[in-house]
Amino acid sequence: MPSKYEPCGLNQIYSLKYGTIPVVRATGGLDDTILHYDPATKKGNGFKFTRYDAKEFLNTIKGAISFYSQPGHWKQLIQNAMTADFSWKRSAEAYLQLYRKALEKKRGDIPG
Repeated sequence: MPSKYEPCGLNQIYSLKYGTIPVVRATGGLDDTILHYDPATKKGNGFKFTRYDAKEFLNTIKGAISFYSQPGHWKQLIQNAMTADFSWKRSAEAYLQLYRKALEKKRGDIPG
């Protein structure tokens, strides 16, 4: 997804759920949702490039292909992609925690 601008983007999330590894430009929602794969930590769910440039895009694709030929890494990437959590659960829990803290502060339970 070599987007020049991407205010939100959902296609990369759909791709992840189906185990299709995205190659994206690090912009907007694509940058927020795709973590470049790191073979040392085996973390990441896709591949990113930063400049809006055909050469950098091609180099990133070549890098992705090199991992495709390494079954251990590729299986890990697919697992990372398919188990990525984009639900509201974590966000909702963070908001609840924030609201509880605000209420405690309002009641005087927390100084400051």
